[in-house]
Amino acid sequence: MQEHEKKKLDSLREEIDKIDSKIVESINRRTEIVLQIGELKNKANSMIYSPAREKEVYNKVFEKNNGPIRNKSLAAIYREIMSASLALEKEITVGFMGPEGSFSHQATINKFGSSLKLIPFRTIQDAFKAVEDGECDYSVVPVENSTEGGVNDTLDMFIDSPLKICSELLLPIRHNLMNIDGDIKKIKKIYSNPQIFGQCRKWLYSHIPTAELIEVSSSSRSAQMASEDPQAGAIGSELCTQLYNLTIVNRSIQDLSRNTTRFAVLSTDYPKQSGDDKTSILVFIKDKVGALYDTLLYFKSHSLNLTRIESRPSKKNPWEYYFFIDFMGHCDDIKVKDLLENLKEHCVLIKVLGSYPIFKEPTENE
Repeated sequence: MQEHEKKKLDSLREEIDKIDSKIVESINRRTEIVLQIGELKNKANSMIYSPAREKEVYNKVFEKNNGPIRNKSLAAIYREIMSASLALEKEITVGFMGPEGSFSHQATINKFGSSLKLIPFRTIQDAFKAVEDGECDYSVVPVENSTEGGVNDTLDMFIDSPLKICSELLLPIRHNLMNIDGDIKKIKKIYSNPQIFGQCRKWLYSHIPTAELIEVSSSSRSAQMASEDPQAGAIGSELCTQLYNLTIVNRSIQDLSRNTTRFAVLSTDYPKQSGDDKTSILVFIKDKVGALYDTLLYFKSHSLNLTRIESRPSKKNPWEYYFFIDFMGHCDDIKVKDLLENLKEHCVLIKVLGSYPIFKEPTENE
């Protein structure tokens, strides 16, 4: 490197050092203000974690961003800033369906960052119970997958649980084949759970058809087993490679590139209106001709966009079903209040599962 280039490099690094000092100073000042807000929230007995405010912060940051840094990178930076601030405001614990390295674990990190206390639970039922019993402030559970459909254990828990959905997130599911040294030729058997095998069926048949597929309870468990066997591979998240010291053989081997899982954040309450919200309800419709049709007509007459409807057996009597419905709007909106009142004509049970802000995660190119 020539002398003038070295001087230029040193000058640029000095400028970065000055900017870093300002960034650290600004982050600490921001945190001081957050702590003041936290004190006011505690006095008012308000929720420390505010999904509506979280969305507002992200949107304002994105609006001010003129590049070259991308919104997705900014979102990751601010996620950790807000996570660190929350951890100072209150000792918040968040549960998830474990074990560590699962996609639920990854979703929880993506939502709450790495500064909060994250607790893995063996089952979805345990993750619900942890919030109900006060062991955790929140829990993150899968609700539906774009390939496999609704997660039945979660839907069934909503029927009797008093918990509410306070936020949601969409996690693109990237299944990776991994083993000890990255050599696909050494793989004689592959561990993973049945759902993951189902989502990677075509790739496995095409690229490694002779490997024995062995079902285990979770992708984390499969990674652990592969880390102990030089002839084994596992399919799971990239987080598993970090936890179990494995090497990725092939990335993104899922058959559908847009495979996504929707996760719900469970709480004892749901947030106030953000202006761009979604509501989830559970209904049990009266046993009469046309009741479901008449129920759905109310959404049209109230100009409310219905985004999802799914049925689950009641498990009380044969051929009786609960319906899970998502639609745009907040249950404190006048239109939604009127809708819920009108639904009583055709429904035996109407249960609001939560109203929460819609937040779209920036894509890789944003």
